[in-house]
Amino acid sequence: MTSRPVHFGWLSPVAGHAGSDFQPIVMYQEEHILPHALPHFDSVWIADHFYGFDAAKTEGFLEGWTTLTWLAARYPNVMLCHHVLGHGYRNPALTAKMASTLQVLSGNRFILGIGGGWRDDEYRSYGYEFPSAGTRLRQLEEVVQICRLMWTEAHPTFHGEYFSIDDAAATPRPDVVPRVLIGSAGEQVGLPIVGRQADLWNGPYRNDDDWRRKRSIIDRAAEAVGRDPAAIENTLTVAGDLPESDADSQAWLDRLGHLVSLGVSTFVMDFGHPLHPEPALRFVEQVIGPMKRG
Repeated sequence: MTSRPVHFGWLSPVAGHAGSDFQPIVMYQEEHILPHALPHFDSVWIADHFYGFDAAKTEGFLEGWTTLTWLAARYPNVMLCHHVLGHGYRNPALTAKMASTLQVLSGNRFILGIGGGWRDDEYRSYGYEFPSAGTRLRQLEEVVQICRLMWTEAHPTFHGEYFSIDDAAATPRPDVVPRVLIGSAGEQVGLPIVGRQADLWNGPYRNDDDWRRKRSIIDRAAEAVGRDPAAIENTLTVAGDLPESDADSQAWLDRLGHLVSLGVSTFVMDFGHPLHPEPALRFVEQVIGPMKRG
């Protein structure tokens, strides 16, 4: 595995719940936390759902693409990624067009984070079809192919098993083609697609052996189509509380340092709903700083 610089992303929750007075947390963070913390992070990440996870549906929950665009305008020096888009929520050609637009307007800061989708109740509530997991993943591969065609060709045409486009121009096309991150853990279909199509992988960590096995599936699939497996970057979402002491920071260093030894180079940090910026700045000083210095 090629050694890469370590990068840190901030996952800002679009959900609101009782602990945030049902205000979407990203709105609180944008006012109180992100102006202090985000200049020290490399990227900001936003989830893609339509409503929360309480049965009464009382949680505030912002739409992901709109929210990421809002943050892109406020923070002009960080990369932008969804965590991750459910491809079935948007027509493939529309996804490609929205991505090219945000890439152009943001100055080439957009990463297309996308996956097969999983939340059947949400799909059905909004009137979307929800095929089998295997079908959704095979559709995902066509979505990525359509996006790259529309980002790079003047007259893109594609006729697949699930989707078609005919001369679906997406002007202005971006000068820098967005990298594609695929979030997947399925060993039969999903991970081979990562190997064939992704620039970055976001998958779960359960234990070292499970991680290495999943990564080996990606590598074999990449090699089978003539890709260099080392070109596919490992990203990992890590949840936990911000440090309140030197000991807390050391625990983070130990935890993340081990993951770096497994080949993780980008951490998507999910800190939940911190109320003050000071612990975030401690994380910046005592965790991000030492890890970036090596």
